[in-house]
Amino acid sequence: MSVPFTFESEQWVPRPLQEVFLFFSDARNLEILTPEWLRFQILTPQPLEMTAGIQIDYRLSWHGIPLRWRTEITQWEPPHQFEDLQIKGPYQLWHHTHRFEVADGGTRIMDVVRYALPFGFMGRMVHALSVRRNIEAIFDYRREKIRALFGENT
Repeated sequence: MSVPFTFESEQWVPRPLQEVFLFFSDARNLEILTPEWLRFQILTPQPLEMTAGIQIDYRLSWHGIPLRWRTEITQWEPPHQFEDLQIKGPYQLWHHTHRFEVADGGTRIMDVVRYALPFGFMGRMVHALSVRRNIEAIFDYRREKIRALFGENT
């Protein structure tokens, strides 16, 4: 396997931990937090009961290329953490840890994504040319949506 890359993001919102976790525990809200240019859609019938072991299927489009993606919730520790792991999709590895903690009268949202691309050297070139920027753009969009939903950072 290629050496994984790591992406980290952190955001504080002025809302209670339980409320924030409840939002993130509803898989349908992932569509709200994903930029329209990805044409992201959950294929698994709703409603989903989030728990360790559940697998969720998605469809999206990356630069016009239609992709299918399946993740499994590998850890489920409400209201503090959950993790999803790509079972099927474009990455050689995609492991996303979502953490939530009480902080300064609100909630700190922390994301750590470990990911690797297939195709060795070519994958690293594609990462340098576009994938890293795309991941940053997705999380920038997500940050703005979270700000709009939960309030401004102070």
